[in-house]
Amino acid sequence: MFSTRSKTAAVLLCSAAIAVSASACGSSTSKPAAAATSSSSMAASTGSSSSATAPSAPFGSACSAVPATGAGSFTGMATDPVATAASHNPVLSTLVTAVQAAGLVDTLNSAQGITVFAPTNDAFSKIPADTLKAVLADKAKLTKILTYHVVSGKLSPDQLAGSHATLEGGTVNVTGSGQSFQVNGANVVCGNVQTANATVYIVDSVLMPTS
Repeated sequence: MFSTRSKTAAVLLCSAAIAVSASACGSSTSKPAAAATSSSSMAASTGSSSSATAPSAPFGSACSAVPATGAGSFTGMATDPVATAASHNPVLSTLVTAVQAAGLVDTLNSAQGITVFAPTNDAFSKIPADTLKAVLADKAKLTKILTYHVVSGKLSPDQLAGSHATLEGGTVNVTGSGQSFQVNGANVVCGNVQTANATVYIVDSVLMPTS
């Protein structure tokens, strides 16, 4: 049999062992909690980073002429294919008339991923009235001119500068950077306008193919 002193020592040793074991368990459970907190913070950081990569907004002096609300606004145009979107925008009414006269509405609306250089009404007004009337009546010539304004791919502003093959078969040359561009010398007056299937750069002159 143990003496009273031996029993007391045994009890103290057991208590110390239990305390050390409890401390070790507490230490091991706290580390996963810290790791989970770190993982959660990283996930939150990653999520906020990905949400910041939205497309840049339209830019240019003529953007103020685009309606603020409705189907012809930037938000409204983004939901429609390009020919339909343009038909709602009063800045592009002459272009829409020309597209309809050439029978290109379905062609443009069904195209997948294009860039359109869209002349304003004022751009068409630079053409003598008799000449414009004659072009609108000549479907082949009108189609050639209009398809010269279309290139493959939805070009963002940082992809815009350079030479691009057109639907007509020729090329257009874009110069500039940032928010200042020229297409064959015509100024981009409202750029990076999004439609359901196209990126539109509104220009202040009608582009004419060389051949």
